[in-house]
Amino acid sequence: MILVSVMYPGGSDAQPFDLDYYLKHHMPLVRERWSAMGLEKAEVVKATGTPDGSPAPFQVMAYLTFRSLDDFKKAGAAHGKEIFGDIPNFFKGQPVVQINEPQSF
Repeated sequence: MILVSVMYPGGSDAQPFDLDYYLKHHMPLVRERWSAMGLEKAEVVKATGTPDGSPAPFQVMAYLTFRSLDDFKKAGAAHGKEIFGDIPNFFKGQPVVQINEPQSF
């Protein structure tokens, strides 16, 4: 299992982010295209700040759980152009994508 983090930069010079479009159009597109390809769970979190009150380094983050890295790569090959091509409709910056391996403790 892998966890893919898609993080949209925030901070004091953050690009505007259309959360309504993201939640109503983009994330449903992600689920529709990738659920049959190994996407098991998708979560979205919106940052509210940091402990010292400064702006959060990422304003919105999506956490996508896939069965395997291979499933994620296949899903990206099949629909990545469409999904990543939708990003300018809600965010003008560049998201940071990170692949993570969940750990139990």
